Amino acid sequence: MALGVVVVEAAARSGSLITARCALDQGRDVFAVPGSPLDPRCRGCNDLLRRGAILTENAEDVLSQLAAQVRNAPPPPARLASIPTTTDWPRAEPTHPIADDNGLDMVLERLGPTPVAVDELVRQCHLSAAAVATLLLELELAGRVERHPGNLVSLR
Repeated sequence: MALGVVVVEAAARSGSLITARCALDQGRDVFAVPGSPLDPRCRGCNDLLRRGAILTENAEDVLSQLAAQVRNAPPPPARLASIPTTTDWPRAEPTHPIADDNGLDMVLERLGPTPVAVDELVRQCHLSAAAVATLLLELELAGRVERHPGNLVSLR
């Protein structure tokens, strides 16, 4: 699916290095962005460069290396006419009201100076978790709600 892998940041033992090794096993190019030798998050990239990865500082470095492969690649398959576009998809109706004044009032009634679990607000208000999260975000942005560890909230 890919002609190469670009590793931007990788610790000495990271999933990015596993991906780079898999790419090499499949004959793909491995590109690495150099980093500070003092930063432990860059040790993996710097090691890849020591082992022969392609030094990469910008997109042109990748494109210039892959240009020959891209020129010789077969053209992409024609798009099928039967694939629906996003405008063809039916719109889902929300099952619960989202962020209306009644919902806001219900949430505010159940909040006080003592922290309350967000899950408990969802149960008590009979709103979706998304609706409660939206209302809490609005209240937090307005400076009326304070978040606490453990997914707890309270009035300020």
